[in-house]
Amino acid sequence: MRMPPPPSSFSIVVFFSFFFPCLSLNQEGLYLQSVKLFLSDPDGYLSSWDHPGLTPCNWTGVTCGPSNSSVTALDLSSFNLAGPLPSLTPFLCRLPLLSFLSLSNNSINSTLPPDISSCQRLSHLDLSQNLLTGSLPSSLADLPTLRYLDLTGNNFSGEIPDSFGRFQSLEVLSIVYNLFERVIPPSLGNISTLKMLNLSYNPFTPGPIPPELGNLTNLEVLWLTECSLTGRIPDSLGSLRKLTDLDLALNFLDGPLPSSLANLTSVVQIELYNNSLVGELPKGLGSLSRLRLLDASMNQLTGPIPVELTRLPLESLNLYENNFTGELPRSIADSPNLYELRLFRNNLTGELPKTLGKNSPLRWIDVSSNSFSGEIPSTLCDMGELEELLMIQNSFSGPIPESLGNCRSLTRLRLGCNRLSGEVPSPLWGLPHVYLFEVAENLLSGPIAESIARASNLSVLSLSRNTFSGSIPGGIGSLSKLVDFSAGDNKLSGPLPQSMVKLGQLVRLDLHNNALSGELPSKIGYWKKLNELDLAHNSLSGAIPSAIGSLYVLNYLDLSDNMFSGEIPADLQNLKLNQLNFSYNRLSGDLPPLFAKGMYRNSFEGNPGLCGDLEGLCGSRNQEKKQGYGWMMWMMFILAVLILIVGLYWFFHMKYKNARRSVDKSKWTLMSFHKLDFREDEILSCLHEDNVIGTGSSGKVYKVVLSSGEAVAVKKLWQGTRKESWNEGSHVEKGVCDLPNDGFDAEVQTLGKIRHKNIVKLWCCCATQDTKLLVYEYMPNGSLGDLLHSTKGGLLDWPTRYRIAVDAAEGLSYLHHDCVPPIVHRDVKSNNILLDAELGARVADFGVAKVVDSTGRGIETMTVIAGSCGYIAPEYAYTLRVNEKSDIYSFGVVLLELVTKRLPVDPEFGEKDLVRWVCVTLDQRGVDHVIDPRLDSCFKEEICKVLNVGLQCTSPLPINRPSMRRVVKLLQEVNSNLNNSIKKFIKDGKLTPYYYEDSSDQGSMA
Repeated sequence: MRMPPPPSSFSIVVFFSFFFPCLSLNQEGLYLQSVKLFLSDPDGYLSSWDHPGLTPCNWTGVTCGPSNSSVTALDLSSFNLAGPLPSLTPFLCRLPLLSFLSLSNNSINSTLPPDISSCQRLSHLDLSQNLLTGSLPSSLADLPTLRYLDLTGNNFSGEIPDSFGRFQSLEVLSIVYNLFERVIPPSLGNISTLKMLNLSYNPFTPGPIPPELGNLTNLEVLWLTECSLTGRIPDSLGSLRKLTDLDLALNFLDGPLPSSLANLTSVVQIELYNNSLVGELPKGLGSLSRLRLLDASMNQLTGPIPVELTRLPLESLNLYENNFTGELPRSIADSPNLYELRLFRNNLTGELPKTLGKNSPLRWIDVSSNSFSGEIPSTLCDMGELEELLMIQNSFSGPIPESLGNCRSLTRLRLGCNRLSGEVPSPLWGLPHVYLFEVAENLLSGPIAESIARASNLSVLSLSRNTFSGSIPGGIGSLSKLVDFSAGDNKLSGPLPQSMVKLGQLVRLDLHNNALSGELPSKIGYWKKLNELDLAHNSLSGAIPSAIGSLYVLNYLDLSDNMFSGEIPADLQNLKLNQLNFSYNRLSGDLPPLFAKGMYRNSFEGNPGLCGDLEGLCGSRNQEKKQGYGWMMWMMFILAVLILIVGLYWFFHMKYKNARRSVDKSKWTLMSFHKLDFREDEILSCLHEDNVIGTGSSGKVYKVVLSSGEAVAVKKLWQGTRKESWNEGSHVEKGVCDLPNDGFDAEVQTLGKIRHKNIVKLWCCCATQDTKLLVYEYMPNGSLGDLLHSTKGGLLDWPTRYRIAVDAAEGLSYLHHDCVPPIVHRDVKSNNILLDAELGARVADFGVAKVVDSTGRGIETMTVIAGSCGYIAPEYAYTLRVNEKSDIYSFGVVLLELVTKRLPVDPEFGEKDLVRWVCVTLDQRGVDHVIDPRLDSCFKEEICKVLNVGLQCTSPLPINRPSMRRVVKLLQEVNSNLNNSIKKFIKDGKLTPYYYEDSSDQGSMA
């Protein structure tokens, strides 16, 4: 049926004039009521627009001129309005004096119409945070008085029109977070009036910074963050003498920093982080007297830090992850405004200035991973504002300054891996706001002071590898927030205080290699969150408490080399332990049956009175048992085995024979995608129920062991009901495997042409008229979902989970960025990530995958939702349009699974899914209640960074989700910390606790 044409503006005005009692309302009021007719106003913000009156000047959001007659400004921002913009502009542009228009933060949709140029008096236009799409009209530049244009947070695409160079009065141009393509046009350099240019976070085609931007001599702010910029920073930017803020971070810029940057005499902030810049910092930067923040982190810069730079009144100096060498200039101590000093991961040497902090309101200091030496300056907290002091992995020596004991503002103290000596100042133990206290791997001595009872906020106490002595103070039991207590390799003595059972949040207790004595506390079962208990190499005695068997999350238990006696409690069989060691004690009695396994072979040696079915235990008794068996028993056993073998051979022979007869091999067609060492008959003869290893929505999966000994996985798809011709649709190769099954076609089309280490390999496809088989490489460890959420989930430690995340991310990145055309998986979930023998990850199951169209703008609207509950992106669920951002959301859910070990949908969440549960729990209870308690707490910082990536991927707005290539980079940035900790701190077959610097990720939730 033909739809009637939309009403004209004249007819609408007539409508209002006839039906509304406010017949005296002026023409502008009628125009605005026409605007309201096209808007959805669920919250009633525009209800005042229906009130009678002569003019609309008293209506909500409306401002009139001095004469109170004509509308000059319309501010409808954050009114929760919805409606198409092209229907509004014909009426808005008829307001003759309208100069200010803001529809920001609503749900205004459709496109930006060309007739917006008829609003000739408009000087301020704000359409940010809406749902606008399409390209920008070139006619925008015809607005002669427009000074402010903000289109941030929409879905505009295409290119920035060259016509924008014609703007006559524009001062602010902000198009952040859109979908603009092509390169940044040089014509923007012609807008001589421009004061702020913000093009950040757009997927521009990789290209250089236009040198023409150097012509914008009035420019004060230049933000080009994450704009795919390549090449060198042009010298012409040094001409921007009024520039106060320069942000070129998160790009692909290379080459040296131009010396012309020293001409930016007004600059306050320069951000260049996460590029590939090389060479030295220009010495002329020291002349920038107004500079407060310089962040050149995550580049390949070399050479010393210019002395002049440290004389500036910097508020933040971030130069980490570079290759700076040399000493830290003494002049840095003279900076009166310095409150943040982060220089970690460089090669800086020498001593810190003796007066550092004396005249500066220092709050954050991180000089970790350098080669600093000498004593820690005693003046660091003289201004009383120091919050974080991070100095790990240096060569600092001497005592810890007494003055730090008075620094009540301190929250994090990390002095590990140095050469500090003497006693820790007594007041320092009891600082009330410190939650991380780390002095591991030093030469510190003396007792743990009783004042530690006042450290009410303490969460991590790391004292390992020092020479601390004396007993553990009873006051430690008052630290209700303590999660990790690590004091191994010291000289602590005496019993464990009974008060320690009050530590209900304790996840890790490591006191190995000390001189502790006495019995374990009787109420040890209160440690319900305990994941690791290591008391090895002490002089503890008495019985092993049976209450340990109630610590259900415990997976590491080492009580070796002590003097424990009595029997091993049978309740310990309730635990799911990855590590168990009771060796070299005085245990006796029978070994619980579940511990009589090869994996525990060395866990009980050195206990002469302990008997069981493990080699080396109670040998004489075992020998007597063996002698009780006569030769008749052996003969009966052998006879039974022979009968069983003959019976099984006959059974399978007949079954395979019947199976072969039922299959007409001549009807099978085979298409291979790799060189094969097997024939289809080897596959067909093994497709029986005994070899089924899984059943899904698309069919059964069989494990088939070939004659070569190699295993493959065979998916046999369920028979469909479609009767289409084989020639319909798009297929891999006409006449072979081009079968009428959507899932089969998609899988073959996709996997048949992919070659990547993190995508499951499709060997071949076999098909008849009624049966379709897909033959893959066999993944011995099954799917990530099955392994993670089963009782074997404890086997996946954090390094393994992290490697799985990176592998899967690289596989998806290959699909999105390296395939031509790109491929969208559409069903990313933990069950579709398979694990090989080394727990390496492969992305699998491409039955619903789709390719992006040739324009690169995404996939056509689907008729049904593909995907799994809990993984589906919100916009996909209600628009049925899918692109790469949908996969990124699903992968973000997988990251949250790896961090939390929770299902994407769980009855415990109520109406929420995993994403909402994580966000709410983080907000209300903190990160410790989100992370899987089974994970080793020494990886907490890396886990928090991966959690942060997962939250970025699951942003409700697709535009805010990083690309898969960016996700891979974010995950790889965690890699250096993780690899260094694994290589350096694995000792004696287990991971030794260690906390490494986390400041490389500003904003880390740890």
